[in-house]
Order: sequence, then C-alpha cells, then structure tokens
Amino acid sequence: MKTVQISLNSIDKVKSFVNDITKFDYDFDLVSGRYVIDAKSIMGIFSLDLSKPIDLNIHAEDNFDEIMATLKPYLIQ
Repeated sequence: MKTVQISLNSIDKVKSFVNDITKFDYDFDLVSGRYVIDAKSIMGIFSLDLSKPIDLNIHAEDNFDEIMATLKPYLIQ
C-alpha cells in the first residue's frame, strides 16, 4: 500500500478523479480525519471536507508508475 496526499477542491476535479481511478482494478481509499471512504464513490467523496488535503491509500502491488502518472493533476507537491 502507498499513501499520497491529493486535493479535490472542485466538483469537476472530483468527477475527473473518479473517472481516472475507476480505470484501475485496485482499491483506493480516501482518508480524512477518522473517515475512510471508497475513492471510487462520488457520493462518498462529497461527504468529506474537500477544502483540506486528503490522504489517498492505494492498494496496489504493481503499476505504481501508471497510477502516479494518472494521479499527477490531483497530487499535492
């Protein structure tokens, strides 16, 4: 598992983020405080405080380069 911080501060960003990660068969969890949400759930994402950075847990064993390239627009540097 790998954890990165992302920012989803607009509705369009949330929609494109979900579209991008649903292409992968791996599990992705968003962690905000004590809440853990399936990152492929648009409704779940909108239940989080999107004004703050969110931790994304990536449950993948390989393809990290491809996943990170897909996530590049959302990553907090």
